[in-house]
Amino acid sequence: MPTRSILWFRKDLRLHDNPVLQNAIKESQAILPVYCIDPDWFRELPLGFRKTGVNRAAFLLQSLDNLRKNLRAIGGDLQVVVGPAAEALPKLVRQHDIQAVYAQADIPWEERQEEKAVQRSIAPLECQFQRDWSHLLYHPDDLSFEPEETAATFKTFRKQLRKGGKVRPLLPEPVRLPLLEGAEYGNTPTLADLGFEEAGTPAYKGGETAALERLQYYFFDSELLTRYKWTRNQSLGDDYSSKFSPYLALGCLSPRRVYWENKKYEAEVKKNISTYWLIFELKWREFFQYLGMKHGNRMFFPSGIKGKELEWKEDQPLFDKWRRAETGIPFLDAHMRQMNQTGFMSNRGRVNHASFLAKEYGINWTWGAAWFESQLIDYDVCSNWLNWNTQATEQRFTNPIWQSKKYDKKGEFVRHWLPELSEVPAPKIYAPFAMGKEEQAQYGLQIGTDYPAPEALSSKLEWAVKRIYSLTTRNL
Repeated sequence: MPTRSILWFRKDLRLHDNPVLQNAIKESQAILPVYCIDPDWFRELPLGFRKTGVNRAAFLLQSLDNLRKNLRAIGGDLQVVVGPAAEALPKLVRQHDIQAVYAQADIPWEERQEEKAVQRSIAPLECQFQRDWSHLLYHPDDLSFEPEETAATFKTFRKQLRKGGKVRPLLPEPVRLPLLEGAEYGNTPTLADLGFEEAGTPAYKGGETAALERLQYYFFDSELLTRYKWTRNQSLGDDYSSKFSPYLALGCLSPRRVYWENKKYEAEVKKNISTYWLIFELKWREFFQYLGMKHGNRMFFPSGIKGKELEWKEDQPLFDKWRRAETGIPFLDAHMRQMNQTGFMSNRGRVNHASFLAKEYGINWTWGAAWFESQLIDYDVCSNWLNWNTQATEQRFTNPIWQSKKYDKKGEFVRHWLPELSEVPAPKIYAPFAMGKEEQAQYGLQIGTDYPAPEALSSKLEWAVKRIYSLTTRNL
């Protein structure tokens, strides 16, 4: 049994239901908790933006501050190192005579390469490497199939889960951590330390404490879960959906905790289609994790995991208009402005943006996935890239003009994020560029000056405009 260990936190920034933390405490006499921030995460991409943007970085630092606070409450602490894990951890192993490193097992290629590099770097030092899964709803050891056998469709994947798949009970939260003495724990780096000049403004506060507060509020304090099925496709406000995704992405919240709290809600409050649907969506997240294990690096290929040879444009100016919320389609631009300012976008917005960039503009969808990776505080490699993969290479076109009529009937979401359109009523706000100049002036608007005009519209978008303005005429 190792006497001195490093507890290497990755995407498991919590104390509750954390098997890696539990294993380290059980098997160690002294523990050095460490988190490594790789400067490579913030590098400038050829597309002209950082791999990780300021809101994602701010949410991460908030989560690390909270983890440090929670560790200190049980006698622990956290050393945050700015540098690649494969360089930082061997130094700490030598410095403190460490016998084992405990870490979360992860799926994506970069994370796996990082894991392998750490293993190689500590092996000559006779230091063990122990790993376990901590971000999955279903542990791979508990399923009747291997990850490489994951079904191609979600429907079949759910059938695979029913054959023996069970969600494990929650692990207890530790009450004491035997901290390694003599280490320099210091403070969490600032955004400036990571090269950011601006302040981050993430939509939600990072950390396990905020995650558990949100869980309590959404389930039991407000009982909003009861309405989830009917509100989840909205975009305005905080209460239309759970907002668990940022916390699941960094491991501030265990998916098993969500599952078992949902079961408690069904027993104590109400069981209905909404409680079923929340777990349904949690299983969708699981499906993408297992697809990521199966397909590996192929999720990043323009041809997608099915190898479809499609032609993509690489039009940087048009792409930049899209990411700057200048498409001229209000439903799209409002969602993009929200994400650019807060790091969050609703599921409805994501579906529309992925479909539009790939199928209307014909631009390489991997560019869009990279922009979402940079901006989203709930960025998860598998969920992001495989969702984009699906929308761009498999799904039919999702018409954002018609979707605005369906999901933002009164135009409230668009007006909230695009105040320059605040005087335009529905349904004209769905496609304000279709108004003549005199009509635009009635609402204090000049398309092309106050709000951008869209590029030439495809027949699909023109159809939606004609239908909507036909409705407008009839309504008048």
